[in-house]
Amino acid sequence: MTPDDLLRDFARTRASLDGEEVTYWWSGDVHAWAPGEPYRHVFGFEGVNVSRLVSEEEGGGYRMLSREAAFYLDPVTREILETWQEKPVVHVWNDPANLRLRPFPVPRTELGDQVCFSLEIPLAYPSPLPVADYPLNSADDTYRALELFQFFTPAAALAGGAPSVPAAMSWTRMSPWLPWMEQGQRPGGLTFHCRGAKLGSYAEVPERTRAYIAGRHPEFARAPEKWTEPNETSWTYFRALHPRAEAR
Repeated sequence: MTPDDLLRDFARTRASLDGEEVTYWWSGDVHAWAPGEPYRHVFGFEGVNVSRLVSEEEGGGYRMLSREAAFYLDPVTREILETWQEKPVVHVWNDPANLRLRPFPVPRTELGDQVCFSLEIPLAYPSPLPVADYPLNSADDTYRALELFQFFTPAAALAGGAPSVPAAMSWTRMSPWLPWMEQGQRPGGLTFHCRGAKLGSYAEVPERTRAYIAGRHPEFARAPEKWTEPNETSWTYFRALHPRAEAR
């Protein structure tokens, strides 16, 4: 398959070629690790991404406009946390979480009656939270993480001409300690392990989660109307909540 073909099939799996909004929902867990210590199950995790595609006139690609909200849960009760070890929890409110999709050889694996698209995304860039300014919240002046995605779709659906195909997904993320955990430069970090699916509509998101979003940031029930940048991340969102003068 050509890179154009691969991108088109991946775009149909991740979103919808007709520009309709697509909702992904996922659930999973977060584990902590540190040298010489046992692994710890610290949080449950649940999230929602609402996106839509816009075709780019040049380059044959797409712009994916999206917002993404995700919540840290009690690992046993699965209730949304407001505090952890007497610290306020800062949930994920990424607006925007946009992505440019250009033709490239998307890794594609045939798995019997399923097709899997996989993405491995290593990240390393100057941290929005320099250690000198945020000594309790930042482990390094370089932000490093690894994002691992897999999207699964029925081969028969992909062989058809529908602009959007059913999909399930898995996501693993290795990251530093979260800024609000106040772990400073302590060695170690977190591993996120989640799975989810493309839903028929936002109304299929669990009611508890929809109510939480509606009561705090109702705009996260919809995709953005226009492209903006830069993207929001947990680190930039924390910085906006805690400018340097207010950093704890």
